Amino acid sequence: MKIVFLLHNAYAIGGTVRSTLNLAGALAARHEVEIVSVFRSDDSPLLGVNRKVRLVPLVDERPGAPTYDGENPLMARPSTVVPPAEVLAHRYTELTDERLRGFLDETDADVVVATRPALVVFLARHGSRRYLRVGQEHLSYDNHVPDVRTAQNEAFRHLDAFVTVSAQDAADHRDRLPRLRTRITDIPNAAPRPKAERSDVQAPLVVAAGRLMPVKRYDLLIEAFAKVVAVRPEWRLRIYGQGPERANLRAAVDAHRLNDHVFLMGPHTKMETEWPKASVAAVSSDWESFGMTILEAMHAGVPVVATDCPHGPGEIITDGSDGLLVPPGDADAFAAGLLKLIEDTDQRRLMGDAARESVQRFAPRRIADQYERLFGELREARTSTATKVTRRVRRALGALRPQASRALPEEAPTTAPPAAPPVPDSQPRVLRPKGGCTTDSSGGVRITVNAAGVSGEDLTLVLRHRHGDDETRVPLERPADPKSPWTANLSHHQVTLAEGRWDLHVERAEDGARRRLRAGLVEQRGLLTARPTPSTPDGAFAWWIPYATKDGYLALRTFHRPAHAEATALRTDVDSLSVEGTLHGAVLGEGAVLLGVSRDGEAHNFTTPARPTGEQTFRARITTLPRPTDADKPLWDLFLRPSEAAAPVRVGRITDDIVDRKPTTKHPSTTLTTPTGKSAQAHFFFTITNDVAISAP
Repeated sequence: MKIVFLLHNAYAIGGTVRSTLNLAGALAARHEVEIVSVFRSDDSPLLGVNRKVRLVPLVDERPGAPTYDGENPLMARPSTVVPPAEVLAHRYTELTDERLRGFLDETDADVVVATRPALVVFLARHGSRRYLRVGQEHLSYDNHVPDVRTAQNEAFRHLDAFVTVSAQDAADHRDRLPRLRTRITDIPNAAPRPKAERSDVQAPLVVAAGRLMPVKRYDLLIEAFAKVVAVRPEWRLRIYGQGPERANLRAAVDAHRLNDHVFLMGPHTKMETEWPKASVAAVSSDWESFGMTILEAMHAGVPVVATDCPHGPGEIITDGSDGLLVPPGDADAFAAGLLKLIEDTDQRRLMGDAARESVQRFAPRRIADQYERLFGELREARTSTATKVTRRVRRALGALRPQASRALPEEAPTTAPPAAPPVPDSQPRVLRPKGGCTTDSSGGVRITVNAAGVSGEDLTLVLRHRHGDDETRVPLERPADPKSPWTANLSHHQVTLAEGRWDLHVERAEDGARRRLRAGLVEQRGLLTARPTPSTPDGAFAWWIPYATKDGYLALRTFHRPAHAEATALRTDVDSLSVEGTLHGAVLGEGAVLLGVSRDGEAHNFTTPARPTGEQTFRARITTLPRPTDADKPLWDLFLRPSEAAAPVRVGRITDDIVDRKPTTKHPSTTLTTPTGKSAQAHFFFTITNDVAISAP
């Protein structure tokens, strides 16, 4: 059977894209599967597509690409099919109409599945009875604007079936459309078991993920987390995603002074490596059509606290067993749910185990089975009684034909043709290395290189400094099983890497061939609970963060310093800025000060006492700033001078998994005074080296 899915944009990130790719990959094990992406916005799909699934883009939006369609005159004319009220109607034009009609006229599919209202309407109007026409609802009945709702309702009668992702939403559709003869049923989304390691529920971290839209109620989550921080100030919240609410959420973080506790992480293409970092997951929505993020967190062994909103969470989570359900719109109740798990590690672990077990009912193979049954039943329903009779008569007549009239099978050859002699390999196989990594509790990194992309008897991992000629070579260990990955362990005890960024290559000894290592899963969970120690051969402080580059290669960001002052808290009060930190690689003694080094000259430097709060911890409060008169935007880099005679130590935040802190960590301004008695607005910010500075624009 050939199955086609119509997607708005398979090259983007979103719940519909992710769930469709999961289902398509599972069905491709037994069927021919094709995904038709109306738009192509990138060179390759950000979420990846199963190699057995064919991807067919219709309209190319990539400027500069040979097939770019942006200059086609039909792109300037709006679609005559897509409802104007559809949220993405402005993207559909006469060109998309032409390309979609052409595809639906020519396809040899047995089933075509449309995944959003615009495509459901198109399939109903221009699809053919040659194939089954199936619509999907990835929102819910009440969450479309009236005109879109009306257009999709009118389209239903031309479909063979319409599938919702929750049982309640299917019931809502049937209740609202009692006379509709089209079959309406529910099949949940699929979520595959991730390849990444599971969470150990130890890091003091809550994770939420989804598009930054009002319905997700991240504002309520931030309000609830302020109540959590008041009780457990060591906990942090990360919100992954992008969307129109970002500015409002940033303002909410500032208003609650949670800049050191709540981080807007932006979109992430491989959330399967981020969920294991969490000890608790949060879903604060006013409604969810299903809840893909719930499944992903459960797969990672992370218990979920979710609002008991329509329609998804209550159909996935068993309250008190594999997660917690709380009333929607209630920040106090949400905070109580979070604290219940935050304060009980054993309960987190038990619920995480139960979540990993219960989520198996959403395995892609099981969901694919449900779709196969649906398609089979729809095909059976299409077969009329007359057709069945005709087929039986034809079979009976065929049985009465004389045997002689039947074609005889060809005689099989008595001997097999001689096999062609093997062609010797004149050239070694081209290296196409791809691999991943994990981190451990000591800050070390284990690199794995997939066997499928390499060959040879002796391979070496070569780390090359991006802005210099430095190279470090580490042997790759050959696996006993040829299908297992090659491995290399990078330890601070054995390897010294200068500060900067290092690109990773694989080199073959036989011919010297070298290729950059493409990134698979980059698992950084170990860095969240690792304890930094001055353990390098030269006695310096070091920290390594593996990451995937924008073009998909594996790299390391490294920090290497004689000593380091880790900023554990940066507080913005009404009339002051405060720094709390831990000193590594030096001794905190008498006369310690926080030093502000002006980028406009030594005359504008300042110091303030750094008071010890523990053996190696300190706190400093800044109330005044020398404001240069000749600078539009005065800046000060912060250092800790551990004692009167000691050398200054840079203050930064590097001992976790954040590669570039500047985009994710923002701080509001406060009013400080100057020596002349005037006021100045000042705020913390992070430099490109993840160090702390102050700006007073």
